[in-house]
Amino acid sequence: MGHLSTHVLDTTKGQPARNVRVTLYRTVADGARSVVKEAVTNANGRTDEALLSGDAFKPGTYELVFDVAQYFRENGTQTTEPPFFDFVPLRFTIVEPDGNYHVPLLISPWSYSTYRGS
Repeated sequence: MGHLSTHVLDTTKGQPARNVRVTLYRTVADGARSVVKEAVTNANGRTDEALLSGDAFKPGTYELVFDVAQYFRENGTQTTEPPFFDFVPLRFTIVEPDGNYHVPLLISPWSYSTYRGS
């Protein structure tokens, strides 16, 4: 069985981003979405468990939304008000029913990047 995981790295500090709220949505053809899971990153910048695994892991289009504004505010990181980024949405498609999908987020107050890990 496949699984979906994530982690968040703060490139401003060069360390994992702790206490970032993450919401996983599943989307359907008309663009509507429903919440699948909510989590908060731990001291290693990861969620304590996979976001999808077992019977819940199904092909489809998903969106991870990271509350980066709250993270930067709570950590005293200098940003604008309102912040340049409030939420970072990452939309992706799972096609391999047994695949391992790892979707990390590298953040700063002014930029972000991501990629498909394994």
